[in-house]
Amino acid sequence: MITASPLAKDADQFATLVERIERDEILRQGGANLADSLVNQPGIAGSSFAAGASRPVIRGFDANRVRVLENGIGTFDVSDVGPDHGVPIDPLSTSRIEVVRGAATLRYGSQAIGGVVNAINERIPTRLPEQALSAELLGSYGSSAEAREGAASVKGRLGSFAYTADAFDRRADDYDTPEGTLSNSFSRGNGYSLGGSWFFGDGRIGAGAAQYDAEYGIPGEDTFIDLRQTKFMTQSSIAIDAGALRTLSVAGGYADYEHSERDDSGMALSTFKDNEWDARVEALFGTVGPLTESALGIQLQNRNFSALGGGAEFLLPTATRTSAAFLFTEAALASQLRLQAGARVERVRVDGTPASDVPTSRVFTPLSASLGLIYDATEAVRVGFTLASAARAPAQTELYARGPHDGPVTFETGDATLGIERANSVEATLRIRAGRARFEAALWTARFDGYIYGALTGRLCDEDGDCDLAATASSDHVLQELNFEHRDAKFSGAEARATLLLSDSAAGVWNAELVADAVRA
Repeated sequence: MITASPLAKDADQFATLVERIERDEILRQGGANLADSLVNQPGIAGSSFAAGASRPVIRGFDANRVRVLENGIGTFDVSDVGPDHGVPIDPLSTSRIEVVRGAATLRYGSQAIGGVVNAINERIPTRLPEQALSAELLGSYGSSAEAREGAASVKGRLGSFAYTADAFDRRADDYDTPEGTLSNSFSRGNGYSLGGSWFFGDGRIGAGAAQYDAEYGIPGEDTFIDLRQTKFMTQSSIAIDAGALRTLSVAGGYADYEHSERDDSGMALSTFKDNEWDARVEALFGTVGPLTESALGIQLQNRNFSALGGGAEFLLPTATRTSAAFLFTEAALASQLRLQAGARVERVRVDGTPASDVPTSRVFTPLSASLGLIYDATEAVRVGFTLASAARAPAQTELYARGPHDGPVTFETGDATLGIERANSVEATLRIRAGRARFEAALWTARFDGYIYGALTGRLCDEDGDCDLAATASSDHVLQELNFEHRDAKFSGAEARATLLLSDSAAGVWNAELVADAVRA
């Protein structure tokens, strides 16, 4: 089942392509981050900036257009601010990963306009274990970087109470390459969590806490990132069964995040802090007239970002507050034809100080909607078609960036007058299930009105923003000038996956798989 949509369904029941990566595949990939775990999925890549800071890229979209979640709640980090900033989720603590595009992304806000990557774990138990106590231990070693990793978890039950705890540790030295050792490519990370849920009837109330710490180098630079996050989470579901109303679910989280960019001596050159919370309430309905299933929800988010040291030159403190309402529904139009629809309205307020040094507050109201059709041509062939119009409010960096950004080696200037970005998209999908063979493919295109991007001017600047030749010639740190702008844009692409089951026996399962994708922008 794909749970990243409020109407949880099998992956084949969506009009758009969705992915579900199970734990055994995550462990086989052996990566240090979520992007590494997704490399074999069509249409998905990683930013690959550093071993500790590779963020998922979906169909050419990343950063402020791809939302990374843990159990449906934000990861509460600053990986959208710079490509050298890591995501505080480790594959060792992840049970499965879901990748969702299309209508279901409206559940999570305008920053998910390109897609959603949802890392799911049992840090808050969602079901009562059958056994009173069980445990898992795993470890691995990789020779290229002397990589060592290990993880342990326990889960159990005491009557109607379920509990879980886990811990992991991973360490990798600088990578060996045919040209020698890649300096400053090391990564280290560890974390632990504790959670529990109380079950009553068909309902549950749960909470958990997690700690994440990491250090990783940036190849080509002489600095490393020292990251830590403390996070608290809650998940609850209450069976109502009153008329058409089936269940009411509540999910939320709060985190205190901080990372410092340190030199070889350990001195902090820049420090980035993020204090953030996210809460969502959803009501799931059964049949209402022609609608077979619906979900209605509200979401509230609050984010306070600040930077110290050199980071304060790049971006002064900002505050982003979001409130939203969303609706998803499905209707059977005929025995072989189903309709899926979604809509979301947001109010986003972003406070900050641009390069003009005048405190500024911008308020946006993005409206988004999607419409999908699923046609079961035969028992083996299913066709999907989706129309969507999604809007995104400018992010804090796009509005208020105002100085040197050491990670990407740029001098960035935001535009506090930027408006809403809108993408109108069309997608067609084909799924074939015939015996031992499976095939799925998608063709899609998206046209953007006011696409926001960082435009490189071609000029070189010093850290004070002086871009004349004399200034850069005498500077120890030359930066590329980058200004945030907007213009119309078009993205289009195709994805396909073919799988053939070769053998399924007690000795194991053997598959042959072919994956291909392409994006043009």
